[in-house]
Amino acid sequence: MGKVISLLNHKGGVGKTTSAINIGAGLVELGKRVLLIDLDPQANLTLALGVPRPPVTIYEAMRGESGLQPVTAKENLDVVASTLDLSGAEMELINEAGREFVLQELFDPFLEEYDFIIIDCPPSLGLLTLNALTSSDFVMIPLQTEFLAMQGLAKIKQVIQKVKFRLNKKLQIGGVIATMYDSRKVLNRDVVETITKYFGNLVFETKIRDTVALAEAPAQRKDIFAYSPSSSGAKDYLNLSKELLQRMEQFDQMMAEKKQ
Repeated sequence: MGKVISLLNHKGGVGKTTSAINIGAGLVELGKRVLLIDLDPQANLTLALGVPRPPVTIYEAMRGESGLQPVTAKENLDVVASTLDLSGAEMELINEAGREFVLQELFDPFLEEYDFIIIDCPPSLGLLTLNALTSSDFVMIPLQTEFLAMQGLAKIKQVIQKVKFRLNKKLQIGGVIATMYDSRKVLNRDVVETITKYFGNLVFETKIRDTVALAEAPAQRKDIFAYSPSSSGAKDYLNLSKELLQRMEQFDQMMAEKKQ
């Protein structure tokens, strides 16, 4: 059964969409079948992969007009597109019974079809993000290695803990991703040291270096592996994807041992 992973940070510009796209593409490079969900009304993931707006987006699906209708971005990498209309979904769903579980119900038919479903959450902690967390097995937190990016980490952790307690007992923090990292900068190294003290071994060893190729790839409507496979960005996201798979295997093994 496929694992559902949300990428969450309520601060914008931290590399969340870039990470969602390239972790997904990295897992495909490692032989996995991946579905990307663009849950952000800004639709940056949809635009970055050059996905034309299909008749059914995540907005129509969450309104109950249709099931999910993935669009193929490349072999083994499918996308459920977003649209600006999604910005109205929170108001439209506010009086719905079970409004926190809409996304979970939409995923059910696809869990056997994909190895991973990766959700690019909006930069907020509203109903859309709540739906993502309620339907996820893991949440990963991309964090720009700058001082201001650390502000609000306690709030993110608090929200995750509340969702785990009240709505989704299986939810785990899958890891923290240090993005836009430059080892030459003392500030970047200090931030990584600080978040490691706060999150411990949840911080991925692989750091995503600050590289121009990662900024250029969306302009060409490509993931980093299609755009510049020899770049440091491609190497970092491939290593991160390998590290993620290793963590998933360790988690599965740990859960299997608990059941014995």
